Amino acid sequence: MKAEHRHDLKTNELAVWLDNFPTWANQNLRTIIYVTVVVVLVLASFFYYRYQKTVVAAREQGNLTTLLSQLPQQKAFIAQKQMQGEDNSFTLLNLTDEFDGIAKSASNDAVAAMALIKNAEILRTELQFRFGSISQQDIATQIGKAKENYTKALDVYLKRSPNPSLEALAKVGLGLCDEELGNPDGARKLYQEVATGAAYEGTVPQAAAKQRLVAMDSFTEKLVLQPMPKPKLQMQVPVVREPNAPAQN
Repeated sequence: MKAEHRHDLKTNELAVWLDNFPTWANQNLRTIIYVTVVVVLVLASFFYYRYQKTVVAAREQGNLTTLLSQLPQQKAFIAQKQMQGEDNSFTLLNLTDEFDGIAKSASNDAVAAMALIKNAEILRTELQFRFGSISQQDIATQIGKAKENYTKALDVYLKRSPNPSLEALAKVGLGLCDEELGNPDGARKLYQEVATGAAYEGTVPQAAAKQRLVAMDSFTEKLVLQPMPKPKLQMQVPVVREPNAPAQN
């Protein structure tokens, strides 16, 4: 078949299809509307997902960064008030609600995990800033809440979206909780896991874990007392006096 003849056939087929299109469209109007709605919904979902991943994620990250920047200022304020004899450690707990809100509403797993980790750190820090003695019940309750936050960050958000640096940070936090609850063996196990983990190589929490292991070794190192040396006996040299020499006073 010659090329010109094939072109004429295709042109005729297109013309016939265009002539019959209005009739076909009227007969399949519902199908056309249904397909159009489906296509519109798919496109809308795609663009909404992209919006969530970019604009919303950036806004959540900005809110978290702003809240994190308030922590050093709050700690400095509390320390200054302590020098004046005032205990304002409780003001740190106001930030825990905000971090908790970010964790619950975040669409980004890393943002949610960081919010929970910082929430836990605040709970631990508040105890360190308090005046006077703290009951064991208060310590157990508040450190227990901190452990819940660290564990949730690991078992939910970081399990779904792995992040070695945040994982190491949460595990070091759990080790500190164990130390504060009087469980050095549990703390040591967590520190060793981070310190020797290839996935955590080069991260700041890995360096912190190694430092804690050294510190714990110095705390638990047994001191061996050597017996006191026996005093050396000094030889007394007798004084020889010449005959008829006067005695020395």
